[in-house]
Amino acid sequence: MKTAKPMLIKSALAAAIAAGSLAATAVRADSYVVCNGWNECWRVHDKYTDYPPDARIVYHDEAWRAAHEKDSHWRWLSDPADDHGWYDRDGNWHAFAHHEP
Repeated sequence: MKTAKPMLIKSALAAAIAAGSLAATAVRADSYVVCNGWNECWRVHDKYTDYPPDARIVYHDEAWRAAHEKDSHWRWLSDPADDHGWYDRDGNWHAFAHHEP
């Protein structure tokens, strides 16, 4: 059993490291990535329906973000604390008119 013990320890250590890495990169399951028609993206907590049509909003999941966050095609904007709104083509934030933070 002397040879099995180091293997068990290494397996347990590998599992602990993998679990820690997953927890460190976890994002709320209910968050979405939103991109506007000018290839600017940010995170929101819900799929809102109040965006103006000319903003051309598209939703993505976190896997999409992970695959594209280093692409020069996309500009990543700050994730607003109150995400009830959108960024325009100049990177200005516009809150939804009827929302109270």
